Amino acid sequence: MIKALILLLRPAHWVKNVFVLAPLVFAQKLTDPEAVRLALLAFIAFCLASSAVYIFNDIRDRAEDRLHPLKRNRPLAAGTVSVQLAAVLAIAMAAGALGIAVGLGTGFLLVLTTYLVLNQLYSLGLKHVVILDVMIVSLGFVLRVIAGGLAIDVRVSAWLLLCTFFVALFLAFSKRRHELMLLANEASGQRPVLSHYSAAFLDQMINVVTASTVVAYAMYSISPETIEKFHTRYLIYTIPMVLFGIFRYLYLIYQRQTGRNPTEAILRDPPFMINILVWATAVVWIVYEG
Repeated sequence: MIKALILLLRPAHWVKNVFVLAPLVFAQKLTDPEAVRLALLAFIAFCLASSAVYIFNDIRDRAEDRLHPLKRNRPLAAGTVSVQLAAVLAIAMAAGALGIAVGLGTGFLLVLTTYLVLNQLYSLGLKHVVILDVMIVSLGFVLRVIAGGLAIDVRVSAWLLLCTFFVALFLAFSKRRHELMLLANEASGQRPVLSHYSAAFLDQMINVVTASTVVAYAMYSISPETIEKFHTRYLIYTIPMVLFGIFRYLYLIYQRQTGRNPTEAILRDPPFMINILVWATAVVWIVYEG
């Protein structure tokens, strides 16, 4: 039972909440113990909130999940956790997240509440609206970054928000393509919105957001605002790592279709994870030693 409850929380997906920590890094606050403490509390709050969202979504989709080749193993779909217990756990997670949010200020509380409400609306019907479904998922990442800035009381760069939005769109459209290919003719039965997508259309969307992501990051790294803030032009040298990360992700989606969720696939891919570590190390060194 304990293992099933842990799976219900989807801790592997908490990695998405590292976006909350982005303002801490780019505001050069990593050496400020109080800022680090507040940022970690914000991260924990979003981990709890995202788990509440996952559980609520699993409760609503448990019937459809039983027909899915991968999702049928989820605790609610498999029947290893009751709906009542799952609902109690979801409420507890949301309450815990809001409790932490109260201590982080009104602004953070408002953003986290918006995240919870938006995701409930998504689960209740917006996920069936083509394009809007992906936009909402991507907005969730932007809200994480905004919340991270509010938690430590720093202004979040428009460039950071723009890069986050494009990266999130890239991940979301790639996930839709993965689902479409995995489910094939049964796609619309599992996720109705997939009936409005096709592989060719998603490939076009992925091409657009891939280019947008790279251009936005490149412009951010060479913008006068960035150079003045960090007192260095060296951030441009991290662009190849960004390109490798994007290309490796596309490789996993297109060439190594293992059936795993894309998030799980990248977490199990050593080259991708090593590249992320190298990029993060390089960014921290450049930003703090510039």
